[in-house]
Formats: sequence, structure tokens, C-alpha cells
Amino acid sequence: MIKRTAAVCGILFALSVAFSSCGFSNKSIVRMQHLEEGVDHPTTVEELKDAISKYQKRVADVQIAQSQIGIWYKILGTRYLDTKMYGEAMKCFESALQYYPDNQNLYYYVGICAGYMSHSALDFNAEGSSVKKMNYLKLAESSYLRAIEIEPRFSSALYALGILYTFELDESEKAIPYLEKLLTIETKHTDAMFVLARCYYSTYQFDKAVDLYDKILSITKSAQKKADAEANKKAALDAAYSYEQ
Repeated sequence: MIKRTAAVCGILFALSVAFSSCGFSNKSIVRMQHLEEGVDHPTTVEELKDAISKYQKRVADVQIAQSQIGIWYKILGTRYLDTKMYGEAMKCFESALQYYPDNQNLYYYVGICAGYMSHSALDFNAEGSSVKKMNYLKLAESSYLRAIEIEPRFSSALYALGILYTFELDESEKAIPYLEKLLTIETKHTDAMFVLARCYYSTYQFDKAVDLYDKILSITKSAQKKADAEANKKAALDAAYSYEQ
């Protein structure tokens, strides 16, 4: 499996170099003109039309090949992601973005990988620094935000960003609008309700937290979720009472 993966990476690298070296520069066009199409210096109307026709096909061929490379990087990245090789997966998704810079799924995958990589960003030099971890978390944040910018109703990215703000960056207030928007799209997403209720609790919006726990109780069939919602609702009511005193 390792040898096969290495071979695939080698092929992808070779193809990337090949295509990057034959970019759409004037020299490349001239070289293509002489060697591949046999078009030298068209002057007449018919020669010019013939040259245009040949080059249109050639450019289309290159575009198709470039597109396929991007797809292969994405596939390889998801395979790495499946095996929890997050660093390698992130490299592949980064490469795929060079071909598909407006693909919201790729940014979402980068965010997922960066989030996991932040957990392995240990302070090996014992310098008391968390810079590396924070850099990964900020990369995850910017990746999710870009995914949502491209597709505002991208539920997975909205939820992931809510989780990131709530549990990783300790910025519950920032999570609230994204989780609220998610629940307008997926109205029975009880996991998002739990996270949003926690955010409401953290920002002293106890009534809203209680309302969400009541909604969870009315929706879920999970005995565990019902028990958690009941316990959390009581905690929110107790906190509200104490806060008002």
C-alpha cells in the first residue's frame, strides 16, 4: 500500500511539473506550433482559421488534463483523510486548490485537516509556546469561512466552524450566528442545537438555552440525548435564577 501510494504521488508530481512547464506562454505556443501542429507563421485568412482551430483543440486537451490532475489530488487527499494521515491529506487538498480555487469542499477538507493537526502541534522544544497550534486553528477558521463564502448554505462548514469557535478557540459568541444559520437549513440538527445551547449558556442567554433544550427533548428519540438535554436544561435554569439574584 505504501509503495502504491508513493507511486501515485510520483505520477502526480511528474504530471504537475510537466503541465506547469508547458504553461500558456508565448514560447510554449510557438513550440507547440512548430512541433505538434505543423503551423509555422499563418498569414492568409484560411491559414489563420486553420491555426485557430488546431490551437483550440490543443488548449482544450491541456485543460482536460489539468482538470484531471486536480481531481486526482482530491481523491488522494480523501484517501489520506480516511486513514487519518491529516498532514499528507492537507498537502493534497492544497495542491487540488491550485486547480479548483473556488471549490468549497476542498476548503472544508483543509479546515478538517488543520483542526486535527492542531492537536498534534506539541511544544517539542518545551518553549511554552502554542503558536504552531494556534496557526493551525486559524487556518481551519479561514478555510471554513472561505467555504461558507463560496456556498453560504454549506451545512458541514457551518457546523465545523461552530465547533471550532466553541471548543477550540473559546469564542462562543462568534459561533452563535453560524449555528443559528445552520438550524434554519437543518431544523432538526440536534447536535448543532446542543452546541448552540452551550454558546447561549456561555454568553448568559439562559432563556434561549432552555428553549433549545426543550426543542431537543421534543425532537430526539435518543435516550442519552434526552437525559443530557434534561440535565443541561436544569443547569441553565439554575444559572438563570442565580444570575437574576
